[in-house]
Amino acid sequence: MKTRSIRLALAASLLTIAHAAPALADGPVAARSTADEKAAFEADRASILAMTGNYAVTFDMRETTPWRTDYTPIPAKVSGGHESVRVIEDTGRKIVLQHMLVVSEAGKTMVVKHWRQDWTYEPASVLVYAGQGRWTIEAVPERMRKGRWSQTVWQTDDSPRYGGWGEWTEEGGVRRWRSNWTWRPLARRDAVRHPRYDRYLSINRHSPSPAGWIHWQDNIKMGPIDGKIGPFVQEAVLNSYVRDDRYDVKAADDYWAATKDYWAAVRGLWDAAIAKANGVAVAEVAETGSASGERLMAFADDIQAGKLKTAAAVDKARAVIAEVTR
Repeated sequence: MKTRSIRLALAASLLTIAHAAPALADGPVAARSTADEKAAFEADRASILAMTGNYAVTFDMRETTPWRTDYTPIPAKVSGGHESVRVIEDTGRKIVLQHMLVVSEAGKTMVVKHWRQDWTYEPASVLVYAGQGRWTIEAVPERMRKGRWSQTVWQTDDSPRYGGWGEWTEEGGVRRWRSNWTWRPLARRDAVRHPRYDRYLSINRHSPSPAGWIHWQDNIKMGPIDGKIGPFVQEAVLNSYVRDDRYDVKAADDYWAATKDYWAAVRGLWDAAIAKANGVAVAEVAETGSASGERLMAFADDIQAGKLKTAAAVDKARAVIAEVTR
């Protein structure tokens, strides 16, 4: 159990990730011909699918501008690791990418199912963070749907993290997707310090690069101030994914081969819980992300180790999700 706790803490510390209605991103996508629309759709898909592969990742997180005179920014945090990113679903208008973190120490390799990103074309709604352990389904304004993609990010145990929507564009020869302003729960690096702020208000960007791709976040760390939610400090986060096969890639693929059926069932259980209540509430836990994190991850480890059959693990997962959701 100690090893599993370490795995969850490691994954949560690297998973970088605020209550008001977030602002819209730009205006409606300009009208274009059928041919141009199809070309844009295929270019968007190519940019999303380009995030798959094997990578050395650098996570660079820096508090920059304090928004209060009584707040002092903390030191920058730079960490890294290796991740394998795989397509686990592609129906054309929906693409699901699963990240797996691979850590090797003292001759031993540890695989952690890391974050997951779901991309949906022209979404009618998106699951968004609403603060204090609650996520709600929010309609995307009808005039803002055409030509855009939503991105929903899920935690290591497939419980929700944050969601937003935006358009793939090209400026200065660089393709990028930029979200609307979105709320996010605290990442472990902040949550374990129990800071005065309790959420982020963020813009999320993804761009393919010659070496791989980047994930750039513009975060305002927010929290209660005199009975209102206000800003404490600005944070810049740049996660750089550089193609690299010089790690135990097979370990990631072996883990997924052993546990993919279990995780498919877990995704279905979360989807059912969310659909039932038009959202979901799950207690946030600083060390593991959610109240279900440690147990759901442990069941997958037991499947791979041959200690638990997939069907039995799914039954256990169903009970855990029923217990922690409301």
